[in-house]
Amino acid sequence: MRRLVLLVFVLSLLFLTYSFTYAADVIKLKFANYFPPTHMNSVMMGKFCDELNKKLTGKVELTQYTGSTLLSAPKIAAGVSAGIADIGLSNLAYTRGRFPVMEIMELPLGYPSAWIAGHVANDFYNKFKPKDFDGYHVLMLSTSPINVIQTLNKPVKTLEDLKGLKLRGTGRLGDMVKALGATPIPIETPDLYDSLKRGVIEGALLPLETLKGFKTGEVLKYVTASWKVGSAYCFYVLMNKQKWDSLPADVKKVINEFSEEFTERWAVEWNNIDIEGREYFTKQGGQIVPISDAESARWVKAAEPVIDDYKKDLISKGYKAKEIDGWLSFVRERIEYWKGQEKAKKIPTSYQY
Repeated sequence: MRRLVLLVFVLSLLFLTYSFTYAADVIKLKFANYFPPTHMNSVMMGKFCDELNKKLTGKVELTQYTGSTLLSAPKIAAGVSAGIADIGLSNLAYTRGRFPVMEIMELPLGYPSAWIAGHVANDFYNKFKPKDFDGYHVLMLSTSPINVIQTLNKPVKTLEDLKGLKLRGTGRLGDMVKALGATPIPIETPDLYDSLKRGVIEGALLPLETLKGFKTGEVLKYVTASWKVGSAYCFYVLMNKQKWDSLPADVKKVINEFSEEFTERWAVEWNNIDIEGREYFTKQGGQIVPISDAESARWVKAAEPVIDDYKKDLISKGYKAKEIDGWLSFVRERIEYWKGQEKAKKIPTSYQY
């Protein structure tokens, strides 16, 4: 009996020692995400964390903090750099000037869908490796669906209808709101619903997906089909560089490979939720306002100064005009390439182009 008791004691001690050692060896990573828990981006990043945890069992444990509980959208880049979060999801428009080269993805260059724009963003980063990101390890890049004019009480049918309207717009997308004739108001998307309800703004330049993702389809009444201008918000998932450098080589390999695979899944879901946003909006009684090809051409022309301002801004930072023109040509060429791929793969999209 004493031998049995002793055996049980020894085994228990070994188990506790192993459990303590195992727990101590697990690398715990905090993932900051400002989207609400129910939004696609939180759901997808939850899957990203869960699946990576399974692949790296016993080595790494990722925990996601949604709804700005760890860092708000404008603070994510700085927070990841400072180590408050190990990984963070946000978009370039919240920290204008921090990633100036990559802001090319937010210009009105004619992106017809998130899937296409997301692939272009990754192509651009992989080819030019902007030094903006030297202080981070880039895990994934993606973009929102295409931004369109959304209004509370006034249907916008022409550029003239935008005059005097206060519309949500941040970063270079705020520049586009101004170029189109409205007044840009920089509001974080988690505050969008209340800002519309209180009349702080009269609408927004945002994708259809936000109508469901942030429930603004409950209060907005009109959406103008201005998608041919083709601008999107560029999103990133960045990791603290020091934390990345400290990871074992085999862990880095798994994370990099899985991130590349997951980027495609993320891009497809962006397209899907944009379609869902349109359906949600129309079911709430919302109206899609069509505009003619001729009117769309006027909008595209009106937005051109945003591209010119980007070039001037980058030249002032030391980049050459010829270099920037090369970036723009590359982006336009990749848009055409990925248009063909989206059609060939029969990936659903909100718009026919």
